[in-house]
Amino acid sequence: MGAPPPPLAGAGQLVTVPVPDLPDADGPGTAHPPTPPGPVRPSALDPAIAARLRRTADGLVAAVVRQYDSGDVLMVAWMDDEALHRTLTTGRATYWSRSRQEYWVKGATSGHHQYVRSAALDCDGDAVLISVDQVGPACHTGSRTCFFEELPVTPGEEKP
Repeated sequence: MGAPPPPLAGAGQLVTVPVPDLPDADGPGTAHPPTPPGPVRPSALDPAIAARLRRTADGLVAAVVRQYDSGDVLMVAWMDDEALHRTLTTGRATYWSRSRQEYWVKGATSGHHQYVRSAALDCDGDAVLISVDQVGPACHTGSRTCFFEELPVTPGEEKP
């Protein structure tokens, strides 16, 4: 027989509750990857694209944004399914603000618009590459790119 249930906790106390193993249809010891989270908010994104996304627990994928003609990396932001849908269908880069919990179209308030030229999903489906024609600076600091803080690199031994 199984172990007795844990005692009830008082307010503010944490209790660890054992979770029984689920039967494995493929046989004992078969590893299964965890099911990736699905969309958190409703979206009109093409289901074929949505099925390829590997989202965070918050339903987001990283969006790496680059200047279409130079390849310069401008910024990194977050998209959910609906932000990606809006980006693909309007040609305007749209992101999910984790702090404000709302959609934002790049340039709507600053005038520093991003006109989308192309979009690509990475091999794992957990990031999108958005190539844009950037008008004005991409960074909220006024810099052309958010990547202006160089870090020191100490090269190690060269590998053949």
